[in-house]
Amino acid sequence: MAMLAANIRASTRTTAAVIDPTLEPFGLALLRVLARRGESHASVVAEILAVDKSMISRQAKLLCSLGLVETSVDPNDGRARFLALTSLAEERLAEVRRNQTALVHRRLSRWTPAELDVFAALLERLNEPD
Repeated sequence: MAMLAANIRASTRTTAAVIDPTLEPFGLALLRVLARRGESHASVVAEILAVDKSMISRQAKLLCSLGLVETSVDPNDGRARFLALTSLAEERLAEVRRNQTALVHRRLSRWTPAELDVFAALLERLNEPD
């Protein structure tokens, strides 16, 4: 499990760097939340990522400077902001998804049907509730 976790962390760092060489993994996490949810209130993003709103604010400024996120003022609360992906961020995230999907397909294409069945059964078992 430790090796799997280390590989996931390395993959996240690599993916962030593909989007922008200065992007950190937390910035990628924020982009992925916006990709799933669409335009979102900064406080909602903070809640989803289980971080303080100040972290979202700092990261949003960086992502805006990279052209990956746009902010707009909440008309009901001038202090609050909505965050949304830019078309550049959408394009780069789509490219990353295509590359990752192709990689998984390439790797799994070398497995036998029996190996795929075992893998699927083990994943199902791993995801069973306690």
